[in-house]
Amino acid sequence: MKFMDQQLISKLRENARRSTSEIARELGVSRSTVNSRIKRLEDTGVIKGYTLEYGEDYANQLVSAHVLIKVNQKLTARTNRDLRQVPEIRAVYAISGDYDLIAEIEAVSTASLSQTLDRIGNFEGVERTNSSVILETKFRR
Repeated sequence: MKFMDQQLISKLRENARRSTSEIARELGVSRSTVNSRIKRLEDTGVIKGYTLEYGEDYANQLVSAHVLIKVNQKLTARTNRDLRQVPEIRAVYAISGDYDLIAEIEAVSTASLSQTLDRIGNFEGVERTNSSVILETKFRR
């Protein structure tokens, strides 16, 4: 990937809604160059889409947690399908070690987080969980 594309992706990750004119000024290139590079990055699948990011005030109200999940290996596919249906789960990663998965959860309250953890723990195939509530985000990229 070209350095210019890496810089462009970095600018879009900071704020994908900024104008191409603003990005072009910051990168020292023309607006048409930025437009064509964005289109090429989209067409080649480097950029899949654009997502919503919460405002700082709202995000600070959410209760976030990481949940380690040990799964019965014979029920992995089912457990993954069940986890996908939980709207409070933002991401699930396969990991190495004593647990098989780690889930990132964002809930509107501690009560909602508790209900979500109970729901996960009751899924067929989930052998055990271990949760850590996130107290503060130092930075996020």
